Amino acid sequence: MRQLKPELGAWVSIGSYIILSLAKLYIGYMSNSEALKADGWNNFTDILASTAILIGLLIAKKPRDDNHPYGHSRAEHISSLIAAFIMMSIGVDVLINVMQTLKEGEYVKPDWIAVWTAGASAIFMFFVYMFNKRLAMMTNSQALAAAAKDHLSDVLVSVGTVVGVIGAQLHIRWLDPVTAFVIGFMICKTAWDIFREASHTLTDGFDDNMLKQYKQEIERIDGVEQVVDIKGRMYGNEVAIDVTICVAPYLNVVTSHDIADRVEQLLEQKYGVVHAHVHIEPYKQNHMFRGE
Repeated sequence: MRQLKPELGAWVSIGSYIILSLAKLYIGYMSNSEALKADGWNNFTDILASTAILIGLLIAKKPRDDNHPYGHSRAEHISSLIAAFIMMSIGVDVLINVMQTLKEGEYVKPDWIAVWTAGASAIFMFFVYMFNKRLAMMTNSQALAAAAKDHLSDVLVSVGTVVGVIGAQLHIRWLDPVTAFVIGFMICKTAWDIFREASHTLTDGFDDNMLKQYKQEIERIDGVEQVVDIKGRMYGNEVAIDVTICVAPYLNVVTSHDIADRVEQLLEQKYGVVHAHVHIEPYKQNHMFRGE
């Protein structure tokens, strides 16, 4: 059986969002539902995010070259930044339009077809969420796992759209534009979260708790007297670790090198770290951990 690739999940997401966004926007305008229109624009922004993930995954597969000695993995984060800016602009536009509707107070009762459209969308996206969640686990793709979480939020948005339209049908007509406002706010929040995560990674931000966990595991290796320093960075979905360890000063080069190999094997086999650089220093009692 041919191994599935994470790009398949991105293609499934893009195809699903194109169908849903076109259907929701068309029916939303035909049925006069502000909530369904906002939900459609939400799915349109998801097309951009999924496309960014796909482009990032494809570029990240390119081999290293003279201008990119560490590879092209960070292209995914740059694409995410671009998608975040576009999503934020669309979210702000949705909020402005809804606020104008709320200000004028001209609430139009949407048709029941908007309810069925949003309900069918919630069910459809739940299956897409399950597919990409499983594919992300099979391929160990963090980008696809993040996309799957976004799918689940889309399910909840569509459920909220159902509530808003039904409320309008029950003569609580302000509930439909208010639901659209909440959806517009969620688009902006999602854009901000994507921007914050991508910019954090691009500036070499790394989870401090993971570094502490790596340090504890490395210090349990026979022959490692102390971890003096440890740093981490992300290259796309790949983790790169630089660690300085202390070994007994009387060890020869071959033995010290074997200890460094065991450190690399631990990081790769237990944590999937494929880029590890281990620097060795002779152990002294007054060594201090540089991360403290």
